[in-house]
Amino acid sequence: MFARLRKYAPLAYALSAGAVFLDSLRFKFTNAPETQVIFGKLDAWAASFGAGGLFDQTGLFSQYVIGSAELVASALLLIGILPALRRLQTLGALIATAVMTGAVSFHLFTPLGIDPNNDGGGLFAMAVAVWLASIAYLVFHRDTLLSILTGVGRAILPGQAGAGESASPAAKLASV
Repeated sequence: MFARLRKYAPLAYALSAGAVFLDSLRFKFTNAPETQVIFGKLDAWAASFGAGGLFDQTGLFSQYVIGSAELVASALLLIGILPALRRLQTLGALIATAVMTGAVSFHLFTPLGIDPNNDGGGLFAMAVAVWLASIAYLVFHRDTLLSILTGVGRAILPGQAGAGESASPAAKLASV
């Protein structure tokens, strides 16, 4: 039973989270009224402490920026269904966790609230579901996540090898 769950849970997660993200893009990329309400409320809130424009259509956290992050996350999650590209799901889950952490936080801790479009909190519920599933995915695939983060760290700081490791392949060959 556990083996089947371990086999099919990543597939179910990738399909469901990818579907949620892809469905939201039609609202974000077409500047739908629902999106205008949400990002308008967030921008007004940000303006109240001097950060107006942060959530505007050209802002750092605009609907287009968030939508693009969701598009990348869904693409990585869905491409990662292929066994040879499975590691990409972990990267997609990391992006999904970041995006949904922001979404859940803004729903809870700003005037946005959990029901900004009078949908009974459905949007918030989907954000929480994807957020929790993404965190669970990362917990179960923490070895892959650690491997990815270690590789990124080595790419950014190439001279910083871990304890007992050589800094470069040439150094490894020299020590043999």
